[in-house]
Amino acid sequence: MHKTDMGVANLNLLLQKRLNPNPKIQVRRHLNIAVGDKVMQTSNNYDKDIFNGDIGFIERIDDENQIVFIRFEQRIVEYSYAEMDDILLSYAITIHKSQGSEYSAVVIPITTHHYTMLQRNLLYTAVTRG
Repeated sequence: MHKTDMGVANLNLLLQKRLNPNPKIQVRRHLNIAVGDKVMQTSNNYDKDIFNGDIGFIERIDDENQIVFIRFEQRIVEYSYAEMDDILLSYAITIHKSQGSEYSAVVIPITTHHYTMLQRNLLYTAVTRG
């Protein structure tokens, strides 16, 4: 889920605060980032050769020129602040976004708040990411 206290939006803010003490810079109305943050591209960008679901880390922020440098695997991609609408924090991601990926550990918050999300196939996908 994206919303609610247990959704990825709130979990990302809490995890960012806990895991990255670097000073945050507001680059878009919805996005405050810091060097070291884990982020995800949320749509295909053929010009940058970056695709929906690609995960990277904020390498550097040039606030004066409004450019963010994100490391995706072994290359650094430049984003203007205006291009950051397709970037989200990714300390926590949805099960849907995790499909096809593998992680050394997964944490799956389970609550009955949205019981319709407690489907066997969705939980199976979540558990098998680890």
